[in-house]
Amino acid sequence: MSSDPAPAAAAPAAGLPGLPPGEEATIVLRRVAKWYGDVVAISELSFGVAPGVTALLGPNGAGKSTVLNMIAGLIAPSAGTVDVLGQRVRGQPGLYRSIGLAGEQEQLYGSLTGREFVRLNAILQKVPDAEGASERAIAAVDMGEAAGRAVGGYSKGMRQRIKVAAALVHEPKILLLDEPLNGTDPVQRASLIALIRRLGAEGKTVLVSSHVLSEVERFARNVLVIVNGKLAAAGDFRAIRERMDERDHIVRIRCSDSRRLAAALVADPSTRSIRMGTDGRLTAETDDVRGFSLLVTAVAKRDGVRLFEVQPVDESLASVFSYLVSG
Repeated sequence: MSSDPAPAAAAPAAGLPGLPPGEEATIVLRRVAKWYGDVVAISELSFGVAPGVTALLGPNGAGKSTVLNMIAGLIAPSAGTVDVLGQRVRGQPGLYRSIGLAGEQEQLYGSLTGREFVRLNAILQKVPDAEGASERAIAAVDMGEAAGRAVGGYSKGMRQRIKVAAALVHEPKILLLDEPLNGTDPVQRASLIALIRRLGAEGKTVLVSSHVLSEVERFARNVLVIVNGKLAAAGDFRAIRERMDERDHIVRIRCSDSRRLAAALVADPSTRSIRMGTDGRLTAETDDVRGFSLLVTAVAKRDGVRLFEVQPVDESLASVFSYLVSG
């Protein structure tokens, strides 16, 4: 017998930011605020999330983790309401079994193997076949070969994947992933993105937080942009991306030959400025982030320069998001 709670009657969510027309919300926040003493983490936040993949985008410190923890029922809002599957989520153990959370904070038992950690979560969720469910979840994140090793010896990318496996083990309807791609290498990142997209296509509600715009583009159709605890923009990714690309971006580059790459990039019109730090990293400012990203790859390939990192800088994203708030 399923332990999923029966949806309760809820106020209509139509017209809420982030909810595509004609779609039914599985997550609804209405005028939610969260404060800690005099510090306001979230203010007057209202949005709806439908099945599929939605990105919660914002710079570090914007309040994304707080939002996900409130949706998971781990913390209570100071004001407003948080509904999941038509019910108030806080204090509903039965409802928690419909939610999977892979938090950003490392809350792992280092002495356990990856398999033991995932199985522990299956047991806590009262999954009938904990062993079989654990193996399926481990396979979904491509961790079969490393599942017998202690979690304490995992790389950052491996820890990210085993956390996702633990969040998936009870096959929840709602999946909350807090910066799941942080610390992953290109192969791990591609695998997780493919999994996220597949889960969304299967009809699950997947809410993924990120501060990296280029990552979001690869898996989300809808985006919620949060800046300083407030909703700055919501809706279709392409429309929001166009607004963001109107502003200059700062990109950090780490490569095998910084001087050669810088000399080639500075000659292109999309490069507003470029400088090299004492550690050899390049910091470039561009008014055409898409064109610049393609340029970096093409120039590096042409000149035999190996790229180790091409990453938007948080401060640049913060300024872009602030523009969305003021606009």
